[in-house]
Amino acid sequence: MKEYLNNVLELTTKRNSTEPEFLQAVHEVLTTISPLVDANEERYKKWAVLERMTEPERIVMFRVPWINDKGEVVVNRGYRIQYSSLIGPYKGGLRFHPSVNLSILKFLAFEQIFKNALTGLPIGGGKGGSDFDPKGKSDDEIMKFCQSFMTELYRHIGQDVDVPAGDIGVGGREIGYLFGQYKRIRNAYEGGVLTGKDIVYGGSLARKEATGYGLMFFMREMLGAHNTCIMGKTVTISGSGNVATYACEKAQAMGAKVVAMSDSNGAIYDENGIDLDCVKEIKEVKRGRIKEYLECHKDAKYIEKTGSENPVWTIKTDIALPCATQNELILEDAQTLVKNGVIAVGEGANMPCSEEATKYLQENGVLVAPAKAANAGGVATSAIEMSQNSMRYYHTFDEVEQKLDCIMTNIFKSCQEASDEFGLKDDYVAGANIAAFKKLADAMIAQGVV
Repeated sequence: MKEYLNNVLELTTKRNSTEPEFLQAVHEVLTTISPLVDANEERYKKWAVLERMTEPERIVMFRVPWINDKGEVVVNRGYRIQYSSLIGPYKGGLRFHPSVNLSILKFLAFEQIFKNALTGLPIGGGKGGSDFDPKGKSDDEIMKFCQSFMTELYRHIGQDVDVPAGDIGVGGREIGYLFGQYKRIRNAYEGGVLTGKDIVYGGSLARKEATGYGLMFFMREMLGAHNTCIMGKTVTISGSGNVATYACEKAQAMGAKVVAMSDSNGAIYDENGIDLDCVKEIKEVKRGRIKEYLECHKDAKYIEKTGSENPVWTIKTDIALPCATQNELILEDAQTLVKNGVIAVGEGANMPCSEEATKYLQENGVLVAPAKAANAGGVATSAIEMSQNSMRYYHTFDEVEQKLDCIMTNIFKSCQEASDEFGLKDDYVAGANIAAFKKLADAMIAQGVV
């Protein structure tokens, strides 16, 4: 790396010294795009491209007061990071989870701008959420919280300004309550202001499945480029939420054998193949724990999580799909996966592999599908939902899935072409970062110093 890039890394580290997740995301991007930056150093330095790319356009932080079922007043903290509007309105999910803080949301928003650029669709990047925990809360409590949250958030969003969606802790129920309050305050039906809506009031078919399906479309293309396929492969998946569930569904449809899934308490292993209907009943209907899978399948095994280690990565597999949360697959997990013969890792969550884990996997010949490319299917389908809202029109499930397949195929091609251009063969992490950064940098320079 040349002096300019190093100087920006040092400046970013100094300014954000208490934000480890954000610094990790910035370091991973800037170090992998060094061939592009070095080749365009004078131009990028003149326009302060790196300095502007590592600073969000706007950060909104606010209190969220609400009343629980005991009549007690509770106060949470809400955020919206409006990171980049270079190529479209801010677009990115809302996360409700006790771990939410400024560092995590800034990292997610930073990742989002690259992910959205890769889709080829006119959407910028943002992220938001709250340290509110929906687990254990009644529907009435969740509705009250969502209404209070939107009472402040509505001032900062709009279908041509900022379009939030769901993320961890924010599913169809939460989006519905948020949208209802927005509509009530605005006294207007602006369908495109939120995505992930129920189909009965402006949502898109295949939105729920999109991130998981998109991950498998990307994996199909990546493996195909190396003369292999998903059919007949063994797959392990971390998580059991939307991304994990529908990655499992599409992997099974492609002929793979998914043998493990997990949640925050532990992992299930079913050597006969995961019964996805059972998992859906537990997670989507009962909102229970993955351990309950053993009530349906007594021959399956449950491995309880101890400490920070995720037991799902101890299971022998051909393809590993981390679909839960950031930094869930660390160096020790990567070493175990390599020892057990893994050939590919597909990041279904945002930044689920630590930098050390990614480097180890790549050094040992494992193909890595990076999150900002491989899990872009969700936001791509959100953009399709926005276009349907604008047209007052619905696409069929098959039409949306075909569009998603095409988008994911093009994302893979962009990653491959960028990595090949700079002599980084099969480094799809660098390829994704370079392809997205180049598009964003060109847009930034074209729009002047703003």
